[in-house]
Amino acid sequence: MRPILRKLLIALAILVVILGGFAFYIFRGNPSDRPIDATVGSDPVLVEPEPRRVPSFSLAETVGWEEVETPKAAPGLRVTRFAQGLAHPRTMLTLPNGDVLVAETNSPPRDVSGFKGLFMKLFMSKVDASGGSANTIVLLRDADGDGSAEQRFDFRKADMDSPSGMAWGDGKLYIANHNAVLEFAFEPGPTTLTGSPKKLMDLPAGGDHWMRNLLLSEDGKQLYVAVGSATNIADDGMEAEQGRAAIWEIDTDTGRRRQYAAGMRNPNGLGWNPSTGEMWAAVQERDMLGPDLVPDYLTNVPVGAQYGWPWVYWKDQFDERVEWPMETYMLEYTRKPEYAMGAHTAVLGMVFAGAGNRMGEGFANGAFIARHGSWNRKPPVGYDVVFVPFDANGNPAGKARTVLGGFLIEPGKTHGRPTWLAWDKTGALLVSDDTAGVIWRVEAPGAAPSEGPAAVETGHMEPLEEIRDPTQQRELEAGFSGGADRVLNRDR
Repeated sequence: MRPILRKLLIALAILVVILGGFAFYIFRGNPSDRPIDATVGSDPVLVEPEPRRVPSFSLAETVGWEEVETPKAAPGLRVTRFAQGLAHPRTMLTLPNGDVLVAETNSPPRDVSGFKGLFMKLFMSKVDASGGSANTIVLLRDADGDGSAEQRFDFRKADMDSPSGMAWGDGKLYIANHNAVLEFAFEPGPTTLTGSPKKLMDLPAGGDHWMRNLLLSEDGKQLYVAVGSATNIADDGMEAEQGRAAIWEIDTDTGRRRQYAAGMRNPNGLGWNPSTGEMWAAVQERDMLGPDLVPDYLTNVPVGAQYGWPWVYWKDQFDERVEWPMETYMLEYTRKPEYAMGAHTAVLGMVFAGAGNRMGEGFANGAFIARHGSWNRKPPVGYDVVFVPFDANGNPAGKARTVLGGFLIEPGKTHGRPTWLAWDKTGALLVSDDTAGVIWRVEAPGAAPSEGPAAVETGHMEPLEEIRDPTQQRELEAGFSGGADRVLNRDR
């Protein structure tokens, strides 16, 4: 054998061994022997981090649902198909007349160059998320009230660019593309959305977390926009993360905006707590610290809240991988999340159990959360809808319960992936299943509409008739801050 040929064969053999070892390293992963419940709840287990430069895969291929198949609902609940045959349905919005808007959407075009691009292309293809975005808002109408949308219309295609967040109020429909928030004049009733939009705000485009959720204040004066980070832990520097990992507030009259909350890697489901009136959010935390770090979470979001990303997680746990300088004194005001939703479960949609829902007494006070499912944990977790019960003071209290399961067939296959949640006009829970193209409808047959949790009422410090000496004033203020504020989750 010629020397040059021998060298080529040796080099080829070495390359095969390297690639084989690399594939074994990735696909074997870093299995966990802990139950997912260890990282769920108000006091989750925070294990020692196991940093990895290369993620390990545990991808579940979508096989869809046979016509007679449905997810498994909790005892006392029934699940049926509200709509099917949709093109990657993600977010939903129920209008006052009962029409349901659904965003058929996917990621905007990604940079597929280099190793990261190759990895993303492989990952997206495996989980049935590699196709382009349909960029369509669909209107579903259940005109006969039988719990199935027999009418379907292409509501809007023009101006849509990976749309996700939607909100309506006071004759205005708001839609968030990945790169901008648009406002349309609209009153429920028509099956198409016409007219030209007004741009309320440009948004940081694309990124690893491209969905942009919207939440409107009760009076319609403020619109809140959730914007996820571009990367896992600011891998491309903090400049690339400007305006991201945050929730923005827009004045709908003037267009003025401010950053409402920060340090939230990928905030998604937003909602108003019916007991306290506070904003709450479901947030996806960081990856590649091992199979049991870091728990995604559900938490309240007071104005000015800071949750630590990318430097800190769970209030005081440093991520040693982050090399960028942290803000001075940031730890003094970084907040601890209220409730862990499990490491790598990929929380997305969230709705509260408010008045009018028909899920039964067992689900009268709390929050429903869609867990889209892990892609990098063995064994896989999520792929379900869970309910977190709340107490009379508007705080999470107790163990999360499965509302809808049966999506995951085995470690390598899944029927679909629950994504977003909304209430239909009757009070049933709608669940979008994006990779299977289905909207599921869940209710407790025969249940009366819930009255909803009672509002929390707390006392307020009476104004002083005269200014006392500074020491006495400070003592009064300190004593008050430890009282009613605790009820409203402000002790963290």
